[in-house]
Amino acid sequence: MLDLPLRILLSPVLAFQAVKVRLSAMHLPDPVGRRDGVSGQGPDLRLLILGDSSAAGVGTSHQEEALLGHMRKRLSQTNTVHWTVDAKTGATTADTIARLNNRQQQKFDVVSVSLGVNDITTLVPRALWLRRYANLLRLIEQKFEPDVICVTGIPQMEYFPLLPQPLRWVLGAQARRFDRALRRLVADRKGYRFVELDFEPDVSQMSPDGFHPGPKMYSEWGSKVYRAIRSDIRRLGNPNLR
Repeated sequence: MLDLPLRILLSPVLAFQAVKVRLSAMHLPDPVGRRDGVSGQGPDLRLLILGDSSAAGVGTSHQEEALLGHMRKRLSQTNTVHWTVDAKTGATTADTIARLNNRQQQKFDVVSVSLGVNDITTLVPRALWLRRYANLLRLIEQKFEPDVICVTGIPQMEYFPLLPQPLRWVLGAQARRFDRALRRLVADRKGYRFVELDFEPDVSQMSPDGFHPGPKMYSEWGSKVYRAIRSDIRRLGNPNLR
């Protein structure tokens, strides 16, 4: 918790660095490729990928390299996958709640959620963020009636090359607190799976903007999500096990 008093002490420096980062950051486009469709053979599986720019695949050139592509590739080997991506660059948890409120009710078997980084960079207090995230999860349950909700943790922001010190250190410490709180929030909830983003800090695998994952990190992320839900997929494909 040492960073909390230092954050107050360094607030003028941190504010200056944050503004400078926003003005100088490289703005990568969303990857090309469809955000909904059907692929594979086998029992039907309805997949929704929900979240911010990482859920949208920013840092890759095509959705095939993004989380969607890696999930679809694995799931299509055993299932007919009806897939949808509902993700927006810069989205906070509050933004996502507002967006989902305007969506029609629809059944999804698996919902993958990735949010939190933009809440950290916009200085949303952790307690408020947790309340919003809990509200988001309730909304997902009501709107989509998923069998499985896979929640991805917060990345290790202390390794983001875009961020200068001490801003990187401060945001990294906050990211760790958010990640621990999120893990506690979903622990012991039936049908929830938590995916920890404990990647090795290899900055060469990040995108050119120094903030988003690169293709190799998306591949590893996709593997983690798939491993977290693999037994659920087998269960969903067997009516006798539902």
